[in-house]
Amino acid sequence: MSIDADHSAPSSADDPSVRLQAILDTQRRAFRDSGFPSAAIRQDRIDRLILLLTEGADAFSVALNADFGNRPHTVNLMSEVAGILPDLTATRRHLKSWMRPQRLRAATLLGLPTMVEKKPLGVVGVVGPWNFPISLVVQPAAAAFAAGNRVMIKFSEVTPRTAEEFARRAAQYFDPAELAVVTGGPEVGAAFSVLPFDHLFFTGSPGVGALVAAAAARNLVPVTLELGGKNPAVIAPGADVSAMARRVMAARLVNGGQVCLCPDYAFVPRAQTDKFVAAALDYGRAASAPDGDAGLVSIVDTKNFDRVTALIDDARAHGATVHTSGAGPDPVRRRIAPTVVLDVTDEMRITREEVFGPVLSVLPYDTVREICDYVTERPSPLAAYWYGPTDSGLDEFREKTLSGGMSVNDFAVHCTMMSAPFGGVGRSGWGAYHGKTGFDTFTHHRTVTTSRLPFSIAGMMTPPYSPALKPGLTAYLGWQRRAAARRRRRHG
Repeated sequence: MSIDADHSAPSSADDPSVRLQAILDTQRRAFRDSGFPSAAIRQDRIDRLILLLTEGADAFSVALNADFGNRPHTVNLMSEVAGILPDLTATRRHLKSWMRPQRLRAATLLGLPTMVEKKPLGVVGVVGPWNFPISLVVQPAAAAFAAGNRVMIKFSEVTPRTAEEFARRAAQYFDPAELAVVTGGPEVGAAFSVLPFDHLFFTGSPGVGALVAAAAARNLVPVTLELGGKNPAVIAPGADVSAMARRVMAARLVNGGQVCLCPDYAFVPRAQTDKFVAAALDYGRAASAPDGDAGLVSIVDTKNFDRVTALIDDARAHGATVHTSGAGPDPVRRRIAPTVVLDVTDEMRITREEVFGPVLSVLPYDTVREICDYVTERPSPLAAYWYGPTDSGLDEFREKTLSGGMSVNDFAVHCTMMSAPFGGVGRSGWGAYHGKTGFDTFTHHRTVTTSRLPFSIAGMMTPPYSPALKPGLTAYLGWQRRAAARRRRRHG
């Protein structure tokens, strides 16, 4: 659905809230009338998602390239289609077993046979980002389908060609009562966020995520937030600094640096800082050389280009040393050469704001404890990275810091483990998905217990009370007290 502005008097047909509510009502009515879908129906919906992706891959790539200004075909296929297919196919394969009720054997032995049913929620809303506009709406949509839900997707207005192409093709594979794709500007996004969904899934910045969560709270809609943050990378003592510098800079340049998992700053052993910077800039020069230039992803739009260059200018104005691997920023092509910033301090915006561009700050360090203190004093990042030997230093970093996930010696490999949860913590996100975790996110686990006891629990809690109840409770509390005291003595 596209919302076009005009200058006539507004009517209900022009109001995005009315249109969106009508779609939601249609999906909720279909969900109610059709009953909970079988495994076969859920698998068919995922198959249609896979066909939508694979049959439209080339057309999506063209639209993505046009939206970004330059985004190579290989990057588009890898990040938007091929990279998420393992999650979709594994979800399809396992959803039958995930759907089965769970029976609690111990409860049955106690005379209270209990099972936990896996019930779909109803209608799930998915709000997507602009950096990976297709993959980051399809993955949660597939998980919601696996759980038996209907889905409404709101595409980012920053990538309008991709949004329109996906919406057009989705209508060929899905009835809007199953999957509806919504396009439009901020006013549509605001109206979408306040709809009374059964669950709302958002991927984007912490600032917008806070607004989405507040809007959803009006209807007590549960929210999963996949956000971002200032992700640290640590070059370990004893690491091959030059080799690890190349890996960190490569991670910084993925999708033009426009990934919520990119490292924002790198801790480097103080004596090795110059060596790290030289190797990182060499890698940046190779990546932006004329023969590789066509492979660089442009900053998505002028607004974001200006924001990234303003971060660099602000750091320089406050005393930072800025090294670039190429020419100055190119506003026409929205290109920024791979850049390294030294001597950063807390008054600089670059230490507080997520960069989302090909710019890496470098912080010298002397001890791993310094690193842990720095990271824990700031909002928890979505990802943390360790490059080098997997020794006691890594153990200390893992044990004393908190992040959504962690990868060692490579970029975002923890995110590629589709059978493991992926999500943030604190300001970098609420909740998780991928694999069974995604299925569980969009499922209500309903406990059903049958009493086969020879007495009524409610009867025990209303007068007349059994004479044996009070001494029995007193004995039970005493037993628990003595057991806790013994444990404390045993463990000092």
